[in-house]
Amino acid sequence: MSGGADEELVAVARVVKTRGIRGEVAAALLTDFPERFEGLEELIAVTPAGARKVLAVEESWLHGGRVIFKFEGYDTPEDARELVGYELTVPESEAVELEEGEFFDWQLEGCRVETVEGRELGTVAAVHHYGAAPVLAVEGAGGREHLIPLVVSICVEIDVAGKLIRVDPPEGLIEF
Repeated sequence: MSGGADEELVAVARVVKTRGIRGEVAAALLTDFPERFEGLEELIAVTPAGARKVLAVEESWLHGGRVIFKFEGYDTPEDARELVGYELTVPESEAVELEEGEFFDWQLEGCRVETVEGRELGTVAAVHHYGAAPVLAVEGAGGREHLIPLVVSICVEIDVAGKLIRVDPPEGLIEF
């Protein structure tokens, strides 16, 4: 694993608490692909202050909707307490390959959004998952928020490399 100081990282889990007496930690999943942890040898921990630290994975397993890790050098609950609040990441180059037309939330966040006519709507601030399709939360001028379903019939062009999403919203979806 590379993970140099300038390489983009993708968060896959966040340590929420210590677990057990051997220095294990429980982490909330931040990936839709929990199977990615099988056979994983290293993760890059990012501290709340932004410092990076490579952690060697001794063991990992899924339990109760979380992933449990045992990292080399963390052998007691006291040792493991240091890791609480850390984001566990992998280099972007090691992110799970997606099918054509599928995107990670982090790829969409920060994209400019404009209508097919060229009218600027704002920037994707977040991607929400609470229905049949994800919803883009687009922060517009003056703090106005637009909620745009991430469906092919509305988001007609998505260029993550160019950080641009073109939308063709049905009448009434967007208030100007």
